[in-house]
Amino acid sequence: MSEYAWSVPGGLVERPGISPGGPEIWVYADKFSYFAGDTVSIRVHTTADEYDLEVVRDGARPQSIVKYLGLPGKQQSTPDDAYAVGCDWSESVAFTVAPNWASGMYLILVRMRHEGVVVEREGFFVVKARETDHADLVLIHTTSTMLAYNDWGGANHYRGVPDGSGDVPTPFSSTQRPIARGMLRKPAGAARNTHSDTPEIGWIPRHPPYEWAWVNGYSRHHADAFWATYERPFTVWAEEQAFLVHHVTQHDLHEDPSALQGYSCAVIVGHDECWSWEMRDRIDGFVEGGGCLARFGGNFLWQVRIEGDTQVCYRDPFEDPIREVDPTRVTTAWDSPEISRPGAWTMGSTATAGVYSRYGATTPRSSGGFTVYRPDHWALNGTDLYYGDNFGNSLCIAGFAMDGVDYTFRKGLPYATGVDGAPEDLEIIAMAPAVSGSRDKWNGTSPIGAPLADARGIVEWFYGSEPPEHLRDLEYGSGMVTCHRRGRGTVFNAGSTEWVNGLINHDPFTERITANVLNLFAAQLSNFNVKNN
Repeated sequence: MSEYAWSVPGGLVERPGISPGGPEIWVYADKFSYFAGDTVSIRVHTTADEYDLEVVRDGARPQSIVKYLGLPGKQQSTPDDAYAVGCDWSESVAFTVAPNWASGMYLILVRMRHEGVVVEREGFFVVKARETDHADLVLIHTTSTMLAYNDWGGANHYRGVPDGSGDVPTPFSSTQRPIARGMLRKPAGAARNTHSDTPEIGWIPRHPPYEWAWVNGYSRHHADAFWATYERPFTVWAEEQAFLVHHVTQHDLHEDPSALQGYSCAVIVGHDECWSWEMRDRIDGFVEGGGCLARFGGNFLWQVRIEGDTQVCYRDPFEDPIREVDPTRVTTAWDSPEISRPGAWTMGSTATAGVYSRYGATTPRSSGGFTVYRPDHWALNGTDLYYGDNFGNSLCIAGFAMDGVDYTFRKGLPYATGVDGAPEDLEIIAMAPAVSGSRDKWNGTSPIGAPLADARGIVEWFYGSEPPEHLRDLEYGSGMVTCHRRGRGTVFNAGSTEWVNGLINHDPFTERITANVLNLFAAQLSNFNVKNN
């Protein structure tokens, strides 16, 4: 743990003044994304008299773009509830995005010295492309899920109010603040949300990412969302396979109906739990118009609202004041009767039929991989996978949070029932067991991460004591790899937040399936060539 970190069980909470006398330096940009010619306004708070700033385009071959040395430091006044209302820091430096800056994720690195030690933190922005027709794919960065878990300033949509140590969530998350440590950068080998070891009899649940965060001075939510854990490993892999990747954010989808115009393949990776109504409209319209969506992610669950620089998510529909005004925009689960827009309409599957695997005490001894049921599906071409085969086991690619649908078996094959809005033509390619939460067998003496009582409470929010049959006593579910048509387009959904771990570790099956999907969906084929084992 850093000498200057203030910690709560499981990790670091950052905000100015929390460690009196300690070094402080944080940074954020005024927007999540820019085009060439736009001005990037950078806001920095630091206790140092001077600091350095560097902008790096991150990816398979990180490239330094801009450097400023010896900038004058400034301590900026910060509201106690900056997590909700933003920091409102004044501009520290500004620059223009040059025409030759390639579309991508750009990290803003700020460095100061304290007692001979370099202290470094980071912010980000995405550069978008104006010319889209030559890209193989566009990666949609999960900025809404990042905001849900970003606890910089003390709180997020899951916990922290009032002082960073409580479990009371805030329904408001501001874009105008730094990002929790570990969401943008962390060392190789940092713990992920799944555990790959097989517990012995008498095992007590553990959460490796919380323990890692505690020891190393990172946010407890470092592995829950965003670039360092999910989009970056995919981007590195895709660039190494010679795919030309463009980048946008979920907030671009929300604000700009034309954000995906000109692309044939959109990609989502990792944990994409939160979406606004407008974001869904954009992705639905993209697919219906002939675009293809490759989703290597999981846990599609919550509707959020974007109100200026603030993301709103109450989760409990009865707490959201808009419920009496427009129930369809209530910030709760997509499958709730208020919204009446089942998640499976868009993604093919939804978190309500998953969710957790190899996360704490949820399916702790499952294989961690997917079982194949439709080996003849085009996505499995060249994999040499047979009916009943497993893949991705030791890497737990079927893990953390997964999506599925209500289903039944006929003659050894799974079929969606459709009662939860699943498309009629949905093909269930592979499956993995999941549970909606963990039973507490330890009487509160051990943290279990995703309590079953919480999942049942969510269903009760929607329906009271009489939920529909497919949501009644919903404890056991399944993560699913699926594919379906929508309008003139196609959606492939890997249904797991941890699919990317197969790419990180070069699992030949995960790589081949990913390449098959991208090669079919992309504007032009890559030169990917993977060995068949």
